[in-house]
Amino acid sequence: MATYWDPFQEMDRLFGSIPLTTRNASAMPMDLFREDDHFVLAADLPGIDPGSIDVSVEDRTLTVRAERTARSAEGQWLLRERPAGTVARQITLGRGLALDHITAAYADGVLTLTIPVAEEAKPRRIEVEHSSHPHTIEAGG
Repeated sequence: MATYWDPFQEMDRLFGSIPLTTRNASAMPMDLFREDDHFVLAADLPGIDPGSIDVSVEDRTLTVRAERTARSAEGQWLLRERPAGTVARQITLGRGLALDHITAAYADGVLTLTIPVAEEAKPRRIEVEHSSHPHTIEAGG
């Protein structure tokens, strides 16, 4: 008698039995959107000491790094889901950005970076000149 074996179902069963006591400490959810002549990056960093936030740009790679310290507790932990340690994200930025004019602010657990578009990359209108005198072609003899 043959039995049906599904390897994916077996993997789900195995991974479902592993207790997940901590979340991924490297997670840093973020949004990135364009607003007029600049980009805005908003990264969730709840519980982070603002002094531990490091934002740097090298070449065209933007790096955001921060440290979340573990809370020490007297007695026994009953539940521990809040991650501790270093969180970091890197994003490769496109050309046409004013990387030397990036600003950063941290409020209510959200790091907000404003990345302006470089002047030379901003769209501009080019006027088309036209003559009011039409050119005529004369027949020559």
